Amino acid sequence: MPSVAVVGCGLTKFGKTDKGLIELLAEAGLKAIDDAGLDGIQFDDVLVANMASGEFNGLSGIANALVGELSLEPAAAIKIENTSGSGGAAVYVGWQAIASGKSEYVLVVGGEKMSTKSSGETAEIIASLTHLEERVHGITLPSLAALSARQYMQFYGAPREALAKVAVKNHDNALLNPLAQFHKKITIEDVLNSPIVCDPLRLYDYCPITDGAAAVVLTTLENAKRLTDNPVVISGIGFATDYYSIQTRKRLDEFPAVRRAAEKAYRMAGKKPSDIHVVEVHDMATILEILQCEDLGFFSKGEGWKAVLEDKTALDGELPVNTSGGLKAKGHPIGATGVAQVAEIFMQLQERCGERQVDAKCGLTCNIGGYGNGVVVTILEVMRPC
Repeated sequence: MPSVAVVGCGLTKFGKTDKGLIELLAEAGLKAIDDAGLDGIQFDDVLVANMASGEFNGLSGIANALVGELSLEPAAAIKIENTSGSGGAAVYVGWQAIASGKSEYVLVVGGEKMSTKSSGETAEIIASLTHLEERVHGITLPSLAALSARQYMQFYGAPREALAKVAVKNHDNALLNPLAQFHKKITIEDVLNSPIVCDPLRLYDYCPITDGAAAVVLTTLENAKRLTDNPVVISGIGFATDYYSIQTRKRLDEFPAVRRAAEKAYRMAGKKPSDIHVVEVHDMATILEILQCEDLGFFSKGEGWKAVLEDKTALDGELPVNTSGGLKAKGHPIGATGVAQVAEIFMQLQERCGERQVDAKCGLTCNIGGYGNGVVVTILEVMRPC
């Protein structure tokens, strides 16, 4: 089975923009192709990760439209939808295409144009990913995160300040990311004094509504070695699901699908949590960063909040988490997120992150679809020259 490498990435500026969805996707895709040095290469597949182009933009067939925009005919054009995990799912499908030997070059682009709708309309669109019988009773993603936070805080004695510090850390990281949506330093007091959204979580505990796109180019390791002296390979990848209905789950402060996807990725890569040097996780809400770091095996259950307060997950800590600023401050254009996570780790491993650069040879991403019911974990490694 061919080893799969990432050889280029591209991102747009995240945040509200006048650019349309196809324009954003094309911008990220062109940047990735140029970054890989593959102008003029015939791509076998163009995979577009997106959750709701119809609801937000009145568009369908966006993968076909992107192929036309980039003049990449006759590449296969496929839209990948896995709610908020669409980006990770698209990377997974792209990895499968290369690893199977079916494809040689794959362009994975993820994006969302969300600013077309009001906050209320956006919340309703995103809530469509929840179980219908639960949604009619008012379940939303912010409310589920609040329920998880309440259960975790009560069960493990985590102080409210620990969650707030996740937001502070990720805003600090975003200050060093020129493409992040927020370039605003905040304090724990700012978080705790921001308006309540779903008790105990407040406005600054949640990610924003975002426009943006991200792209990566995948190919074989053999091709990658001709393009760079420091190829980055996907050494492990895992995809797992959990119960769609929240009421069937035992607890809300843990994600079995994260554990299962991680186990698959670790096993494939021949790695353990202590081998990972940098991490991008799906912090739609501050509590989710803590929960994922525990379920990924970096900290014992109920100990993740202590790691945050002890700065273990800070940029200069033992395990830097969300060096990009995370969904919280970099932004969360839903279809782009999983792709952008892989792009951040790729750039970290190639030492291209400027002021937010950390010392890393192996990184991991965790992209969550729904509320933990469709999870992709990806492990990337750089192959340094001898």
